[in-house]
Amino acid sequence: QIIFLSIFIVHQPKSNHMNKKRIAYIVGAIVLLIVIYSFFKSSNDKDASLTAEVVKGTFLNEVFISGEAQSTSSKSIDGPSGARRFQIYELKIQDLIPEGSIVKKGDYIGKLDVSEVNRKISEAQINLESAQSKYTTQQLDTTLTLKQERNSIKDLLFNIEEDSLELSRSIYEPPATIRSLEIQIEKTARDLKEKKADYSIKKQQADAKMIQVGNEVLKIEKKIQELIDLQKQFTIFSDDDGMVTYAKEWNGNKKKVGSTVSTWQPTIANLPDLTKMESKTYSNEVDIRKIKKGLKAKIGFDAFPDIELDGIVTDVANVGETKGGSDIKLFQVLIKLNEINKNIRPGMTTSNRILTKQEEDVLMVPLEAIFSKDSISYTYVKSGYSIDKKQVELGLSNNEVVIIEKGLKEGDVVYLNKPEDIDEKSITLLE
Repeated sequence: QIIFLSIFIVHQPKSNHMNKKRIAYIVGAIVLLIVIYSFFKSSNDKDASLTAEVVKGTFLNEVFISGEAQSTSSKSIDGPSGARRFQIYELKIQDLIPEGSIVKKGDYIGKLDVSEVNRKISEAQINLESAQSKYTTQQLDTTLTLKQERNSIKDLLFNIEEDSLELSRSIYEPPATIRSLEIQIEKTARDLKEKKADYSIKKQQADAKMIQVGNEVLKIEKKIQELIDLQKQFTIFSDDDGMVTYAKEWNGNKKKVGSTVSTWQPTIANLPDLTKMESKTYSNEVDIRKIKKGLKAKIGFDAFPDIELDGIVTDVANVGETKGGSDIKLFQVLIKLNEINKNIRPGMTTSNRILTKQEEDVLMVPLEAIFSKDSISYTYVKSGYSIDKKQVELGLSNNEVVIIEKGLKEGDVVYLNKPEDIDEKSITLLE
């Protein structure tokens, strides 16, 4: 505006009472005003980039921690449950469908290495052949032994019958001869009774041996059938509909093709419930003191920067643990998502803001505006065209701003760094 005015005056038609000298004075004055205006304008522009106003508003103290999305409810997809019965303790994953695949109940999930089961089936089949051979041998031996015993009994019966006939023909023989035949019959009858008793015992023994070798055959046959059933379980199918996520090993790495599955922890993959999600995070020793159950949180997702969901802290670990071989103790914090979003998947990286403190209608300035000397906090405050150093009493702070309890008022302009070419003034202390 000043420049436009000067041009307007210079180009006015010369009046009879205005001489050249007067015009020169006016032009000089205008130029001086332009210089002064430009100086203060540039100075103000420079100060504006280095200052901030004291504002009144809502103070939020938040803890920022990253985590990983996971489902609070999921069905596990496990390997064979009966492998330990056959001394199989580790199972190698031979094939696995891609993580994130959508499956229905009964769909193929993966396959485990069956070489160990096949080896045990082969061993059992060899043992079965041996047991069947023993059964056949025992059966033949039993048949032969019992046949011999039965023939011995028949021979004794024939002897008794012969002696009885001889006795009936010897009625006229001397008494001694008759008595001798009677004794012979009694002895043969006694032998027959003992032979029948022995036969009964031997038959029971033979039956017991046959049951024993027969049970051994049945036992091995049952084992083979169980191994065959176990072999089928090495091909894994889904028990329900859902999205497949790989299970994790003890070190946090996800299981994959080539990984080993323990029979004590047979889970290979999971089918998470995507309607029940949480963020699993770990906080350091400093921040964990601020985090309590029930605190509100905001959960963001690296994969979807535009998505931010509300959540609440549901669990805070009392005991720290070490991660990745570090000596630093970290405490597990679980944050439940209060909302559902179809884009969110287990395993996604989350950025969590946990609100630990909120104060309304408080004065705040950026952290950069606070300086200290001899345990006294102060600020550089703009006062017209001069700068004052004022002591301030501070309240809570976060990563960006600090609460001013005393020393400043709303609208005051403070410097974000020490102004250049400023004299060392004394600090105006609080009353």
